Amino acid sequence: MPAKRPPVPLSRERIIEAALHIADGQGLRRLTMRRLGDALQVEAMAIYHHLPRGKEALMDALAEHVTTVTVEPSDGGWREVARAWAHAGRAALLEHPGVLALALTKPPQGTALMAIREQAEQLATAGFGDPARAAQAVRTLRAYVMGSVAVEIQRSGWAAPPEEAQDEQDGRLPAPAATRAEPAEEAAAAFERGLEALLRGLPSS
Repeated sequence: MPAKRPPVPLSRERIIEAALHIADGQGLRRLTMRRLGDALQVEAMAIYHHLPRGKEALMDALAEHVTTVTVEPSDGGWREVARAWAHAGRAALLEHPGVLALALTKPPQGTALMAIREQAEQLATAGFGDPARAAQAVRTLRAYVMGSVAVEIQRSGWAAPPEEAQDEQDGRLPAPAATRAEPAEEAAAAFERGLEALLRGLPSS
């Protein structure tokens, strides 16, 4: 008989990955320590060895994970740098819609805070202005990206109750135009239009 593979050691990374899977698939309200333990095939208390503050620490870790993005330095102007960061931020949030609420409400910390500082430094280096002005621009860009993604996820139908989605599919309850799922290409185009308008309005000096 083939030898059994040894169990994969529990780690902070595995915990976050499993938690994201639950939140994205079932919603944040369904993410409990017991359900997370079942997904990892461990007792819930084992998770506390990696996250001593339990559920609160888990929520902080998830928010940090989805808001930590990095962009390679560019020789282009500050608008190119800003676009790269905006696209990276949007992609990271869209990848895990289940924890968007955490990204919107949790203050940046750890690696996410370091990424924000790096973004401001890259903007300043690319010619936007002094570091203080660049930091203000980063705050504006982050607000736009998060708000835009929130609307995009809302309009995508991701969070629609299953019974409503089934009714629409069966044709029994046509959804109002404002609540119908927005095609991905339309959402991307709307994001680009808003981003370009924002960049034109940012004073760099």
